Amino acid sequence: MKDKENSREIQFKEELVRKAKNGDTKAFSLLYAGVCKEMYKFALYMMKHTEDAEDAVSETVISAFENIAKLKNESSFKSWIFTILGNQCRKMLGKRGNHVSEEETPEAGHEPDYEQHFDVKEAFARLEEEERMILSYSVFAGYGSEEIAQMLEMNATTVRSKKSRALGKMRKMLEAG
Repeated sequence: MKDKENSREIQFKEELVRKAKNGDTKAFSLLYAGVCKEMYKFALYMMKHTEDAEDAVSETVISAFENIAKLKNESSFKSWIFTILGNQCRKMLGKRGNHVSEEETPEAGHEPDYEQHFDVKEAFARLEEEERMILSYSVFAGYGSEEIAQMLEMNATTVRSKKSRALGKMRKMLEAG
């Protein structure tokens, strides 16, 4: 019974994508409504600031709406829009460059104090950008290593090992706190 329900849901979403590709704004809105919370969580953990996360999601939605006709496979809408979001986050982080707030980096000349208490968000923020991207795709968007590998143009084995190392880093930081 669940297989039938899943099949109908997939068909419904694919039909929404076809309509959106033909300019139906209501269909696009329904597609976006199905992923908006996950997109925001992903962007927030990548960007670390609510305003930047909101900007990244907004830019992504505009870009996705303008380019949905280019989406080749209707069943790939979610991974397609998350790929756009990941690229938007990277672009914004690149523009930010070394202009990071003091709360995000230790003071100049001082080593980070890893003995202080870390919560998950702080530990996540200390990971490298690529590690945050992989964990965000996995945890917040629910993608497997094969899908993440396609989005980031890398080997699935590499994705799994980087994910494992990132989780290990976070575990060490949390245990130290």
